[in-house]
Amino acid sequence: MARSMRFSRMMLAAMLFIVVIIVFAILKVTAPVTLPIVTAIFLALVFEPIVRFLKEKFHIPWICGIFLVIILCFAAISMVLTLLISSARSIVAVYPNYEAKALRVYRELAGFFRLPFDAEVGLFTNLWNQFGFRSFVQSSARTFSGSLVTFSKNVFLVTLFVAFLLVEIRAFRIKLSAAFPNAGEGRVMGIINDTIHQVTRYLSIKFFISLLTGICVFAGTFAVGLDFAIVWGFLAFALNFIPNFGSIASGVITTGFSILQFWPLPGKMVIVGSIMLGVNMILGNMIEPRIQGRSLGLSPFLILVSLSIWGWIWGFAGLIFAVPMMAILKIVCENVDMLRPFAIIMGSTIREKAEG
Repeated sequence: MARSMRFSRMMLAAMLFIVVIIVFAILKVTAPVTLPIVTAIFLALVFEPIVRFLKEKFHIPWICGIFLVIILCFAAISMVLTLLISSARSIVAVYPNYEAKALRVYRELAGFFRLPFDAEVGLFTNLWNQFGFRSFVQSSARTFSGSLVTFSKNVFLVTLFVAFLLVEIRAFRIKLSAAFPNAGEGRVMGIINDTIHQVTRYLSIKFFISLLTGICVFAGTFAVGLDFAIVWGFLAFALNFIPNFGSIASGVITTGFSILQFWPLPGKMVIVGSIMLGVNMILGNMIEPRIQGRSLGLSPFLILVSLSIWGWIWGFAGLIFAVPMMAILKIVCENVDMLRPFAIIMGSTIREKAEG
């Protein structure tokens, strides 16, 4: 009997593994359809408390609150895009100066590392000849142009989905009670409430920490005199949504540009690097973990694996949604008896075994 039970569990684990692989493959293939829907669901979870607050505190009707939140989001996005476009025009205008500086930096680095260098041609010709940048830039330009059209279409779809989800969310509990009138309702409601609470908390804290990170980086780089400070602030805000690696990438890019601008004077380069390191250490490694606490309780190794998997499935958006998706999976496993061992394995500490 025990051997039969052990065999059944092994078969169940194998079947679950196969199902997970199939689901990931389906999500990869259907990304153009599933990604806007998932994005809208997460945004609706973030916006729903704001709409409820507007209704309870200021007596703004639910529908009006939805439109107000969406309009404010579009206004903020439009303002940021305007600033970024203005910065991009400034970058294009001063590009020759930076190309000359970059060529000088590359010449010295090429001499130090004994790389080929042709003084008769420009920077990018040297880079293309050395690293094959030509094909990279051409493919990146084609990808960007296609992504821009897709992004515009997805923004419209996501906005539409979010509006209708926020309208429907008020009646969701009533529908759920009607769909699960028996004893199962308590467990189902527990899973849903726990999922909404943890995901909303994670995304909200991540948003405000990322916003504060962007503001601090903008203020610090602006005070030092680094050009295009708004770009580095926005970059820090956007990449901070990617756990662990986003802040590193932002720091490397911003510090790299400071080397290009301030070369060969090391003082301001060191200051910019210190600002990036300090902001990310204080906000990302001290304040954010203290606020988040053990709310998600995911294994750090599992987070790295999930970043790889969801990044492969959905690209940059997958890197942002990796942690919430794994948190949802862990919550479901915690509330299903036969899947509880997987929740313990996914946890960050062994203490969760006792709590389970």
